[in-house]
Amino acid sequence: MRTSEIPEGGFRTPGRAEHLKRGRLCGRGRSGFSTRHLHRAHDGFEPGPAFSPEWPWGKPITVPCLAAAVVEPKREQVLRFCAQDPVERVFLEDVARRGLGRFVGLPDDASGLRALCHLGVNVVPSGDGCEAFARDTARAAPRMLIGEASAVTDLWEASRDRLPAPREDRPAQPVFLIREPPPPGDTDLRPATLDDLELLMPACAAAHEQELGLDPLRRDADGFRWRTRSQIEEDRSWLWEEDGVILFKAEASAWTPDAVQLQQVWVDPEVRRRGYGARGLSDLCRLLLDRVPAVCLFVRSENAPAIRLYEAIGMEHVLDYRSLLF
Repeated sequence: MRTSEIPEGGFRTPGRAEHLKRGRLCGRGRSGFSTRHLHRAHDGFEPGPAFSPEWPWGKPITVPCLAAAVVEPKREQVLRFCAQDPVERVFLEDVARRGLGRFVGLPDDASGLRALCHLGVNVVPSGDGCEAFARDTARAAPRMLIGEASAVTDLWEASRDRLPAPREDRPAQPVFLIREPPPPGDTDLRPATLDDLELLMPACAAAHEQELGLDPLRRDADGFRWRTRSQIEEDRSWLWEEDGVILFKAEASAWTPDAVQLQQVWVDPEVRRRGYGARGLSDLCRLLLDRVPAVCLFVRSENAPAIRLYEAIGMEHVLDYRSLLF
């Protein structure tokens, strides 16, 4: 952290002090100390207190000029941070364990982190002080800003002048969690195979459009097909179908030793309201809870039918996400 030796009080020359107050003075003054940090307080920089009329003859004090130092954390730091809240931070931990994406963090006082942010197509902040990641977020030019609601709000308020206006803001998206296996659904749920790819593609695309408001087959059909195929090959896709009709399907968007996060829970429209969703999700949660302590997912707050489904099988609302879509 850079510091400047600054005496208490203010400058004897009012004009120069006024320049400092307005943040116009950069570079080095006649005294030899650097004032370059003073013009970017909104980027995490903070000027010190006023200056002494007796300076440089008065007694100087050392004042930190940086509000926070953003670092590129080590993998071990990321995993320790995620372990403090393995449900809220399940995506961050999954990405770190797979060696994907880029992270920035804020150190705490004990060689750990007090805040973390994944930078990519999705920017995902977590922890206290996420406004410090504003510059890195702008450089990432994300399509979505998503994560725990207060962390996202802090980061958005600090970076909104550098990002385009969001096409959609979704506050208070409830995150649901289950730790105890629900009653069996008595389904034929199974892992999806590559033979199911053509059946799954339209359903996955429809679920994606429903969740994000964009048709992935128009935006990037080849990329979406590759991602759907990868989910199957990584054993992160499950399906219950009869005669080509999808009674239930879902994928894992994140998987760690402590939790699995589900996405794109889907039942074909023509067979909805027959209990297939609850039965399929019950059996999937039972399957996953044999392998991890918790299963979670999040949902749009206005999706009342989905919320009723999750509550019906015993899932509990444990926290809120917020997402901004660009």
